[in-house]
Amino acid sequence: MKTPAAVSFEFFPPNTEAMEATLWQSIKRLAELQPRFVSVTYGADGSTRERTHAAVARIIEETALTPAPHLTCVGASRGEIDAIAREYWDMGVRHLVALRGDAPKDADSYVPHADGYAYASDLVEGLKRVADFDISVAAYPEIHPEATDADTDLDNLKRKLDAGASRAITQFFFDVETYLRFHERCARAGIESTIVPGILPITRFPQMERFAAMCGASIPEALRHRFDGLDDDAETRQMIAASVAIEQVRQLEAEGIEDFHFYTLNRSELTYAICHALGVRAGQAAA
Repeated sequence: MKTPAAVSFEFFPPNTEAMEATLWQSIKRLAELQPRFVSVTYGADGSTRERTHAAVARIIEETALTPAPHLTCVGASRGEIDAIAREYWDMGVRHLVALRGDAPKDADSYVPHADGYAYASDLVEGLKRVADFDISVAAYPEIHPEATDADTDLDNLKRKLDAGASRAITQFFFDVETYLRFHERCARAGIESTIVPGILPITRFPQMERFAAMCGASIPEALRHRFDGLDDDAETRQMIAASVAIEQVRQLEAEGIEDFHFYTLNRSELTYAICHALGVRAGQAAA
């Protein structure tokens, strides 16, 4: 029997009781699939720090999952970030997602903290000094929106991995060829770390369009056409969304990709279905 794909899931800390209930229903359902880790996001300016910490603590206490909290360079000194990392280590956290982070909403552009880590590569290096964390970083198949060009962006990714990160997780994308070309460029640049494709199941198309605009992800016209006219038809929309994502991961799997990271938006239904199509079933974790 073929070994199932290795999967990981991203969640964000809820800010209402209803959202918390949805999150925990999703965590419990997706935990059946025995993901390698589950990441928990962190607000651009540290705004969700306490909620991120609380979600991670509950995952440790109530599940057998491996949590991977996000840490960013924004809004904190090196000492503060190191202290957060040490606290996570003492809680039992061994995996982190290290990101530069987005500028706060009221800022025109990203400005490094005077006493902080300037960029994600600096953050990775600092976290590895704190403890021997397993660290994931971000990669951009369609180039980071602030990068001057593709080569500069690739050099930055290589710096993060050379600083001690174990793998890169990509921003979401919808054109499989875009990821494959990026994957090939990484290999030519001497990057041997796993470049995990980030998959975003489309729950609401307008919401996805906003995300794409913020991160520079392109939306194929054919994809727009498939969702056209479904704004008020949630049932059909979900069926199309599952079909799109399953097609995407099966194409990637056919190209030899064995790791997938899902941006769940704290919902389980679509991600569970896509994983099922990949052969990831309850009690059948990847080796």
